[in-house]
Amino acid sequence: MSKIRITKQFSFETGHALYGYDGKCRNVHGHSYKLSVCVIGEPITDKDNVKFGMVIDFGDLKKIVKSEIVDKFDHATVFNKNTPHVELAEELKNRGHHVILVEYQPTSENMVVDFAEKIQKHLPEHIKLHSLKLQETESSFAEWFASDQ
Repeated sequence: MSKIRITKQFSFETGHALYGYDGKCRNVHGHSYKLSVCVIGEPITDKDNVKFGMVIDFGDLKKIVKSEIVDKFDHATVFNKNTPHVELAEELKNRGHHVILVEYQPTSENMVVDFAEKIQKHLPEHIKLHSLKLQETESSFAEWFASDQ
């Protein structure tokens, strides 16, 4: 049976700031992120299976990505918890804002690695994460490929 790649796209709004950066992105700002999630596997061949012919139900993939990424990061502000931004994060939290503190500089490059780890943990055993593309702007994105790991 042939291996087939299935891709689903997601959108979410997230703010961040890059502590210590020498450009405008050191300031708190936001992006309309687009995340493309590509998995690979063989279509189900059991004719009695309700998912016959599918690698994975797009709805099942959506549940994983929404619960692990979109629902958590949408309309949140992400800061590296190992910087003085933690003080700003606490102030924002105290004012009712949704803040995520991470162990890394919240660049697209680091976020896409984090997302890959989160998604892989929840995929069915016979499905592998093939790639992720995290688009920060219309012309800028970071990609993660399993084959590069």
